[in-house]
Amino acid sequence: MWNDDGHIRLTRNRREFIRDAFCGFGGLALASLLGEQGARAASLSPLAAKLPHQAAKAKSVIFLFMAGGPSHIETFDPKPLLNQLDGQPRPKEFGEAKYQFIKGNAKLLGTRRTFKKQGQSGIEVSDLFPHIASCIDDIAVLRSMYGDMVVHSAAQYELFSGRIVPGYPSMGSWVVYGLGAETSSLPAYVVIPDPRGALEAGVPMYKHGFLPAVYQPTLFRPGGKPVLNLDFPEGVTLEQRRRTLRLIRELNQATLDPADEEFNARMNTYDLAFRMQMEAPEVLDLAKEPQETLDLYGIGKEPTNDYGCRCLLARKLVEHGVRFVCVVSGGGPGNMQWDAHNDIEENHLRKAGETDQPVAALLKDLKRRGMLDETLVLWGGEFGRSPEAESGKGRDHHNLGFSMWMAGGGIKGGQVVGATDAIGLRAVEKPYHFRDLHNTILHQLGLDQNKLTYPHLGRNERLTFVEGGLIEEII
Repeated sequence: MWNDDGHIRLTRNRREFIRDAFCGFGGLALASLLGEQGARAASLSPLAAKLPHQAAKAKSVIFLFMAGGPSHIETFDPKPLLNQLDGQPRPKEFGEAKYQFIKGNAKLLGTRRTFKKQGQSGIEVSDLFPHIASCIDDIAVLRSMYGDMVVHSAAQYELFSGRIVPGYPSMGSWVVYGLGAETSSLPAYVVIPDPRGALEAGVPMYKHGFLPAVYQPTLFRPGGKPVLNLDFPEGVTLEQRRRTLRLIRELNQATLDPADEEFNARMNTYDLAFRMQMEAPEVLDLAKEPQETLDLYGIGKEPTNDYGCRCLLARKLVEHGVRFVCVVSGGGPGNMQWDAHNDIEENHLRKAGETDQPVAALLKDLKRRGMLDETLVLWGGEFGRSPEAESGKGRDHHNLGFSMWMAGGGIKGGQVVGATDAIGLRAVEKPYHFRDLHNTILHQLGLDQNKLTYPHLGRNERLTFVEGGLIEEII
């Protein structure tokens, strides 16, 4: 028996014994009813589509992940004063910053890029992005983003999961956990990595963490066959494949433990693989797209062919019900990413040349198909680049203030939100943390950060960790 102080008190007489026993019998009955409800709930697929917590403006997300950290100073945040101070020490009034490689005697580095006002909104965009500039009226540029970490792996974990260590669910897994899947024939959450190699945070940054394994991402392969073995083996008929799948399922169910999430996820994967053999080949076949669409994305020419193919594939995936797609630009050793330590000009000219046309094509393609209104597009990396020079011509990692942008999915485009100081050192006007970005994404999808929780180690965890604000200006 619990007393008012929360401590256990032993039963003292027959009256209390009968009362306590009655409560115990009632508890057994309640447990039985809850068990029946749990059994019924378990019979439903965890990937079944769910209603959002509130009115939603977006149904899916495409994250254009510029891995390595694109420079805000060279892209969407012009800094004339930085050019005037080129080669000089940073003035003390701007404060201090911690870097990974820059030494204390580093000098400021101006940019060789030029900025022009674009679109009816007149937003200044770098000459690195002439194609994206043509879409600027659909884009909300966030010039005051900031994060907590200045090293790649920790910053990438925070960008995807809101934590600086691995083991926590990525935003893609959270979205699928909250909304379920719109299709049973394709994965609900897809990552399309860069073919040039892995990133510092590796696969864990995309993963489901402590969420059930059914919410894990599907990583596509680079190249012309993002998913292998979609065709039936020679001599195998559809009915034979059905019988094989049925046998595997019956064998699995014979020893099924409902609490074994990994085993359940594997069973779901067998089913998904079969359904993908039915429908995915057509979705993944870019050759059937009109030549005009292939040209729009820059497919068939360099340097845009690879990222163009992957952006077009992202459009096709969300068109067929995939909930969250991450298209990575940058992979392998540092300079193969947007990680311009040695030469900012060479690196960013090359990376922008690969991605500018495909990214703009994705926005235009979604818009002309009537899909942009319900597809939220996010562009950015895990941090920006430093105002100071590294190795004479490069820039170091910089987490105190940098740019990202969002479009579609109910986002109010054609505007700039926030600002960094006059040399781009730190966010000074309307600073927004990654958790605010996460909360805004959830909000557009109709998800409430306080309701989208999962019990883990005695705590109801959520994507936004403590509490994420909303970027009110763009919603």
